[in-house]
Amino acid sequence: MNIQSLLKQAQKMQKELEAIEKELETREYAATVNRGDVNVLCNGAMQIQSLTIKEELIQEGDKEKIQDLVTTAVNAVLRKAVSDKNEVMKKATGGVKLPGGF
Repeated sequence: MNIQSLLKQAQKMQKELEAIEKELETREYAATVNRGDVNVLCNGAMQIQSLTIKEELIQEGDKEKIQDLVTTAVNAVLRKAVSDKNEVMKKATGGVKLPGGF
């Protein structure tokens, strides 16, 4: 196999991985904590799309509890998104770790 062929294969794989990355960014992930008191939705680009807090929880006025629940929900939804991305990329690369954020 010559260098030219290897470069073409690498470029092809890079384009495929970029397409996978774009598709992943369109996915949505959700997390709910404390029986629905806090709900978070994020996309595959790790951007929070929405955050809802039940009115009853707000009325309780327990600021620390709300902060803890929001933190827990955000961390949970981001873990889901990262886990899904890692799984998809692992399948796409056959488990080979690639440099450059892929």
